[in-house]
Amino acid sequence: MMLLPNNCPVEAIDVFVQALESEEEEGFCDDVTLLSVITAVSQVQQIKLAEQLHAFVLKSLPASLIIILNAIMVMYSRCNLINTSFKVFDKMLERDAVSWNTIISAFVQNGFNEEALMLVCEMQKQKFLIDSVTVTALFSAASNLRNMYIGRQTHAYLIRRGIQFEGMESYLIDMYAKSGSIRTSELLFEHNCPSNKDQATWNAMIAGYTQNGLNEKAILLLNEMLVQKVLPNAVTLASILPACSSMGSMGFARQIHGFSIRHFLEKNVYVGTALTDSYSKCGAISYAENVFVRMPEKNSVSYTTMIMCYGQHGMGKRALTLYDSMLRSGIKPDAITFVAILSACNYSGLVDEGLQIFESMEKVHKIKPSIEHYCCVADMLGRVGRVIEAYEFVKGLGEDGNSMEIWGSILGSCKNHGHFELGKVVAKKLLNMGREKRMAGYHVLLSNIYAEEGEWENVDRVRKQMKENGLQKETGCSWVEIAGFVNCFVSRDEKHPQSDEICYMLDKLTMDMKDAGYKPLYGLNLNMILDSNE
Repeated sequence: MMLLPNNCPVEAIDVFVQALESEEEEGFCDDVTLLSVITAVSQVQQIKLAEQLHAFVLKSLPASLIIILNAIMVMYSRCNLINTSFKVFDKMLERDAVSWNTIISAFVQNGFNEEALMLVCEMQKQKFLIDSVTVTALFSAASNLRNMYIGRQTHAYLIRRGIQFEGMESYLIDMYAKSGSIRTSELLFEHNCPSNKDQATWNAMIAGYTQNGLNEKAILLLNEMLVQKVLPNAVTLASILPACSSMGSMGFARQIHGFSIRHFLEKNVYVGTALTDSYSKCGAISYAENVFVRMPEKNSVSYTTMIMCYGQHGMGKRALTLYDSMLRSGIKPDAITFVAILSACNYSGLVDEGLQIFESMEKVHKIKPSIEHYCCVADMLGRVGRVIEAYEFVKGLGEDGNSMEIWGSILGSCKNHGHFELGKVVAKKLLNMGREKRMAGYHVLLSNIYAEEGEWENVDRVRKQMKENGLQKETGCSWVEIAGFVNCFVSRDEKHPQSDEICYMLDKLTMDMKDAGYKPLYGLNLNMILDSNE
């Protein structure tokens, strides 16, 4: 089985099958051979092959060795069969520390973080010591759950036991940043890490800044990393590119793209996906498309990202074509892919196509819809005026449809398409659902509906309730990049250094539009009413 170290898992499996078919020597299939072929099947992620190999192991070795069963757990986990992996673990007559760490890590890698934490508790009850592998899984679980309490407990355990392992600082920085304590991450980065920080430590801190919206700090840290002669890698670029999206900086995205080309990183699937997303969010959909097309390797995330890009730019037909191409290439869509394609159908008014895709989720792809998918369908129907159908759809969901996001979408559709009586019913339901969440947006929508109907007493009542409860709608912000400088604006903004010239040009454009025959639609909007009374 010498083909496996040379990264030829398919060839290794073929050699194993041929050896079995022509076996003459007794004892050919020893533990080393089995471990090699199990690892090969893990790499190719063939479910049927994994099940056949497991059956062969059970027949060949009735009292299978722990090391073989541990490898089988890894194999099933990598094939996304975490339940089967746990069944193997549960039926083991004897376990070692590797068995526990294998199943705990498998649960974390497959998104079952809370279950992994429960297994750690059980592991301790069974008198197995927590080692660096367990700690790594615990930090990952704490990061995924954004649970600082678990992370701090694990950190304290490390200190008490004096445990040190490679990459520990980067795990700690990542965990604290994702748990909302970016200052603790900074302290670890600045004081606890050695002066010669490695790539992983720099990457963890840069990612921590971007995840917390501290984009300028992330860019400054990238500059410092270069000054310290630490060369950014693919992880660095994928971590810093979201800062370009948030800042709307096309120029910076192009600089990162150029760096990736010069250092042969542009073909990395994670860098390519991040570039695609950044260019799209900066408004350069053609650049995003070019990056995606040139990617030599594509996975479900890269396809989903490009589908989302098309949707955000109103290119629903292209999104559908790409979704079909994804299915033909054998890449399985996940729950996020369906959010992306349903959103694309929503923005482009492709309702029938969207409904067909929604129905295929459970029937064809065995993915149970979540609140996000229901919200997409409700908004898709409501956006094109099928408000009653959207309302009946949400009502038919029962408890699954009791979400403020879903009913909020219905309320917006009622307002946009003049279903005022239904809108009042939906709004009252929303206000009852959101008493403790203090959400101002639904109050504003309800007041706009009352205003459209001329029910001024109700408008005053809702406005009074908002003021009494201290509710205020969050101000929307727009931005545009000109000559490398990002200009941000909010409604009635006078803080921009060129606000006088901008207002003059807007007035001039308004007069030109009127001269050309444009007649604005004057509709009452509570946002303007509230602004004028502040």
